[in-house]
Amino acid sequence: MNRTAHIIGLGHHVPARKVGNAEIEASLGLEGGWIEGRTGVRSRFWAEPDDTLSGLATQAGDMALKAAGIDRKDIGLLLLATSTPDHLLPPSAPLVAHRLGLESAGAVDLAGACAGFIYALTFADGFVRLHNRPATVIAANILSRRINPAERASAVLFADAAGAVVLAPSRNPGHGILGASLASDGSSYGLIHIPAGGSNLPFSDEIDIAETRMTIANGREVFVKAVEMMGRCSRQALEAADLLAPAIARFVPHQANARIFDAVGKSLGFEDERIVKTIADHGNSSAATIPLSLSISQGANPILPGEKLLLAAAGAGLTGGALVVGF
Repeated sequence: MNRTAHIIGLGHHVPARKVGNAEIEASLGLEGGWIEGRTGVRSRFWAEPDDTLSGLATQAGDMALKAAGIDRKDIGLLLLATSTPDHLLPPSAPLVAHRLGLESAGAVDLAGACAGFIYALTFADGFVRLHNRPATVIAANILSRRINPAERASAVLFADAAGAVVLAPSRNPGHGILGASLASDGSSYGLIHIPAGGSNLPFSDEIDIAETRMTIANGREVFVKAVEMMGRCSRQALEAADLLAPAIARFVPHQANARIFDAVGKSLGFEDERIVKTIADHGNSSAATIPLSLSISQGANPILPGEKLLLAAAGAGLTGGALVVGF
């Protein structure tokens, strides 16, 4: 068979409302410059009242599909990586597929937290190779509606955004995922979580609204474990691809926190100019950060045929992974 999956379209979308650090620092009583110094974030985009997760995802998907220039009836699968679907039930992906005109596509949500795009791209790559049909992967989140505005650890970081890629069958062995490593660490399950809303603690009139918001139990431990997991998975993905770091044109990490991805990049031997960074202007939109960064990077400095990229993420669960992807 020898098919591969070629990324032929990239897209992204953010809400209209841009929120600078000064607004958040004032609400939390922080001194000016505190947020940027500790996270690398200068601003982020937050949803307006009429924005929806499916709406952001549709906009990003539309941009990627237009860039791909293929017949939308050919798309066989849509995967939507999100932690903030429109509703707990039904999944949002079928609505997004409908709005995008993907008449012949299966569609499903994936809840992989910050690593959701890594997993969705892995599954889509396999689908394209096996079934010889194009696929679309979208990662999107509206985290501004899930943060606790009084909790400093999460209020300063999180953002809303969507990013998308379109994959098509190829015969070029240099296309698609060349090496992969996926990981999880359930011993750290409670480090980042939303206490209420699942079957363990269903919504009820008695629940404190704060329990429906995201909380980060131990930021220092998250930092240490994320750096370790992203670094380990990156080295394993490079080994699986039979490549060394100098062969990688761009390292595209999850934009969790600038200190996290700078530490990972340094440990892998990447110079600063090879690390794609969007956190300063866009904050941390969880699974959406990698496809958002890919699309923004493509617009600023087009990815050339033959370039090899390293993608890496780690987040709540803990779950993470890394992919070496050939363009």
